[in-house]
Amino acid sequence: MSDPSTRPPVGAMRRRLLLEQPAGTADGIGGETRAYALVAAVWAHVEWLSGEERWRGGRPEQALSHRISLRWRAGVDAGQRLRDAAQIFEIRAVADPDGGRRRLVCLVEEVRP
Repeated sequence: MSDPSTRPPVGAMRRRLLLEQPAGTADGIGGETRAYALVAAVWAHVEWLSGEERWRGGRPEQALSHRISLRWRAGVDAGQRLRDAAQIFEIRAVADPDGGRRRLVCLVEEVRP
């Protein structure tokens, strides 16, 4: 069982995020247009972990790592994302820390141009 002092109390999960999954559609010329479909609205606790600036395509961008805790739910996986208005968190890893199906911890990356 995990240490209760390391998990946020339920009252700390006061940020409302939208869980979205990729929903690609054919673009008619052999490619795919990526869009995201809403799966659920969830209450979460967001903790900033680290950040870095990197160059991609000749432009600087900020990559921020966060840990997001939410109540356990089936079907949350890497490749999905959590969104709060324009702030998008790409899910990189998901874990049930104590295996008790009480909460999920998602390691996410937020990229800002």
